[in-house]
Amino acid sequence: MFARVLLSLLLIAVASAVSAQAQYPVKAMRMIIPYPPGGGTDILGRPIAKLLGDKLGQQVLIDNRGGASGMVGAEIAARSPADGYTILMSTSGEVALNVALYPKMTYDPIKDFVPVTQVGISPLVLVAHPSLPVKNVNDYVALAKKHPGSISYSSIGSGSAQHMAGEWMRLVTGIDIIHVPYKGGGPQMTDLLGGHSPSGLLALPAAAPSIKNGRVRAVGMTSAKRSSAFPDVPTFAESGMPGFEVSQWWAILVPRGTPNDIVAKLHTEISAIVKTAEMKERMAGLGVDPVGGTPEQLGELVRTEIAKFRKIVADAKITLN
Repeated sequence: MFARVLLSLLLIAVASAVSAQAQYPVKAMRMIIPYPPGGGTDILGRPIAKLLGDKLGQQVLIDNRGGASGMVGAEIAARSPADGYTILMSTSGEVALNVALYPKMTYDPIKDFVPVTQVGISPLVLVAHPSLPVKNVNDYVALAKKHPGSISYSSIGSGSAQHMAGEWMRLVTGIDIIHVPYKGGGPQMTDLLGGHSPSGLLALPAAAPSIKNGRVRAVGMTSAKRSSAFPDVPTFAESGMPGFEVSQWWAILVPRGTPNDIVAKLHTEISAIVKTAEMKERMAGLGVDPVGGTPEQLGELVRTEIAKFRKIVADAKITLN
């Protein structure tokens, strides 16, 4: 008798769980952005959250959790319930680059997350405050060689793709420049606009509006080819650094254990969102190419990028302060 009652309760619980998944979502969701407001990840994440909420009929709330090169927010996401109500808007840093730089991480990008879809990809851009007399990468390198140790460049944080690109540039050109880490692209851009930071490497979405209005000058792109959004800005590769390529990409992940049907639903909706005319136009204006690939493609990208960054960090002997 007891066994039958227990079995009945178990079946009811399973049926309830299946029903909840079928009706998903039934409450507001949370998108964790592991950087402060105003940076590239925040700028891309907010419209995606809005459009996803419209499609699913539930609000998707933004939760900015900056710190430790995105690892604070990523860990919060990894430790959240695997029920589809917490999603992570990640950059390549949290799930690939940091693995190469930090021997002890509080989460495992492969084991603790399920990939949903890659959102987009963009070059980084080296920008300068108008007070710095440089127009391109070659000017920047020449000025740094003329005044060793006097020019600083900012990044969104130690260990970020921006930091890595700056150290790689320093290594291959032999210039002596000083790294100044910030806690995200928003605070970084604020100091660049105010002239407190003479130069910086940023994700293109964070810098694009200020480049367009002339408040900062785009000096060089880290992509293999020039950006279609800023075709007059040269790449590092064509400025005497062959093979120099560092891209920033963004992706959606959820905690490991999230039901497969929910992952599939999120993939279907978000990959469709990034291919809408509205998002394509918005992303093009920011210099971002939309992707929207499968979970399997994103998983393979993460593994490939981890291996790539490990080699770059080792070859360039990049260390954290």
